[in-house]
Amino acid sequence: MDKKEKLYNYSFKGIYEMYVQKIERKERTKVELNQIIAWLTGYKEDEIENIEKTLSLKDFFEDAPFMNPNANLIKGVICGCRVEEIEDDITQKIRWMDKIVDELAKGKKIEKIMR
Repeated sequence: MDKKEKLYNYSFKGIYEMYVQKIERKERTKVELNQIIAWLTGYKEDEIENIEKTLSLKDFFEDAPFMNPNANLIKGVICGCRVEEIEDDITQKIRWMDKIVDELAKGKKIEKIMR
């Protein structure tokens, strides 16, 4: 299994739980986390917490109600890659989510994250 497949197969719920831990350590809330993920993906905020444990990141993004048209304004480096230069569609969406969660953890205002 290559890196991309491994990334695709991660459980959304597992990643989400790590996001919650990360942002709560920085005194941000799960409500704020759900708000930015909902902005990015079109899922309702309450749906995000109730996603099945077995849903992969790939399926999470493929099943997303819609991707925010301003998602392409997300710029910067995450995991050593510039998110705006990632060519693979699903990988870019995953890294967009990583980037906005990182911005939340670093104290950026919600209004600025939701471009």
